[in-house]
Amino acid sequence: MALIPCSLHKVDVVFDCVEAELGRVDTVTSTTGGGSKSAAKCRLTVKLVSSCWSTSGLSGVRKLCSVAKSPENSRKLEVPSYLTLHGQWPQDDRQQFLAGMTVLADFITEEEEQTLLQEIEPYLKRMRYEFDHWDDAIHGYRETERKHWYPTNRAIFDRVKELAFRGETLPYIHVLDLAKEGVIKPHVDSVRYCGNTIAGISLLSDSVMRLVRTNDEEQTNAEYRQIFASNRDDKYWSDVLLARRSLYIMKDAARYKYTHEILAGEDSVFQDRKVDKDRRISIICRNDP
Repeated sequence: MALIPCSLHKVDVVFDCVEAELGRVDTVTSTTGGGSKSAAKCRLTVKLVSSCWSTSGLSGVRKLCSVAKSPENSRKLEVPSYLTLHGQWPQDDRQQFLAGMTVLADFITEEEEQTLLQEIEPYLKRMRYEFDHWDDAIHGYRETERKHWYPTNRAIFDRVKELAFRGETLPYIHVLDLAKEGVIKPHVDSVRYCGNTIAGISLLSDSVMRLVRTNDEEQTNAEYRQIFASNRDDKYWSDVLLARRSLYIMKDAARYKYTHEILAGEDSVFQDRKVDKDRRISIICRNDP
C-alpha cells in the first residue's frame, strides 16, 4: 500500500490498486489587484498496476481504484476466434479455461515447417503406424522423442519455451505423427510425465481439438475415456481450431480439468465449416511434473 501526500490540497490519497508517481513541482504566478501571488502545483501521475491503462491527475484516483477493487467490474475475457464454447459454462470455469488455452496462428513460417520436417521425417519413415495404444488413447499414430536438434530448429523451441513456460522444460521433445485416418481419443495426460503446461506446434494439416469438462475424481478409467460419448447434454466443452503451423499452449485448468482429443476427419467441423484433416504431426514441449 502506498501513501502519497499532496500538501497543496491538504489531502492524503491512499490506495492499493494503483502505482503513483509525484512529478516535479512547478511555481505558478498570478496577478490580482496589482499584486502577485505564487502557488505550488503538484502533478500526480497514476496508473493501474496491471499497466492496462493509465491516467494523469488527482481526479482520476477514486475512479481507477473503484474499478480495480470491484470484482463485478473485473475484465471479462472474450472468446477468441480460434475456439468456440458449447453448453452452459459456469463463469469461473469459462474464465479459467480461456486463460489456459491459447493458439498462436502462424507461429512458424513455411520454411521453418520444412526444416522441422526434414529433421524428423527420416526417423518417422522407419516406423509403422500403430493402431493400438497402451491406454487406448490414440489410433493410427507413430511417435518418437528427440533431445538433440539442428540449431535452426532448436531456435524454434527456444521461442516456444520463452512464450509458454516459466521454468525448465523436459529435455526430450515429443513428436507425434497422426495418420489421416488417425484419431486421438478423449484423455488427460498423466501428471506423472509432465507438469502444468503443454505446448505443441502443428505441422502438415489443420485439425480440431475438443476439450470437455470432466471431474476425474468421479470417473473410472473406462468412463474417463468415453466422457464425451455419454451424457453429452450434461457437459460443456470447447472446440479449438489448430491451424497448420500454429502453436497451442494448454496450461493449468485447461490442462487438468478437461479431456482433450483430436477429432477424426469426418467429425472435424469448426464454426459450421468442414476442416480437411490430413496427416498431422505435432511437436510437443512439456515442463517438469
